[in-house]
Amino acid sequence: MIEIRKATPSDAENIIELCNRVGGETDNLTFGAEGLGVTVEDEQNFLESMNTSDKQLFLVAVNDGEIVGTASLMGFSKPRLAHRAELSICVKKSMWGKQIGSRFMEELLRFAKDTAKVRILSLEVRSDNERAIALYKKFGFETIGTFEGFLNIDGNDISFDIMHLCL
Repeated sequence: MIEIRKATPSDAENIIELCNRVGGETDNLTFGAEGLGVTVEDEQNFLESMNTSDKQLFLVAVNDGEIVGTASLMGFSKPRLAHRAELSICVKKSMWGKQIGSRFMEELLRFAKDTAKVRILSLEVRSDNERAIALYKKFGFETIGTFEGFLNIDGNDISFDIMHLCL
């Protein structure tokens, strides 16, 4: 059974390992096999700050003791942006199709409405990532634009769709 729970600072090393692995498995993320480029201490501090905020949430998916996915909701603290939050999801390729993304979305949306009290969620997704786009559309997200050349991978410009959901 896959458990979805809040990440804790003690998860930092395993989250970094997951990101390094997933970054090497797919070109759908803003990082590659080099991972996040943070230290374990940096990640611990980041997770600690996430857990003390009512505008931010960082989740992990755990399967048989292994972290196989992460999801985050990052709300803004500036008054002019406080009605908004951005979200992101990362799942290990071998775990695709196991409803982890849907379970993450349910938790992120619940937190956004009940705790963060945001009205608009946004995200960027690779324009050819049909699986992820289908997931976001399932939860009501709409494409509001395309950012041509959002990433450059091996000399190739990659477009990302900008999607949003009004709660």
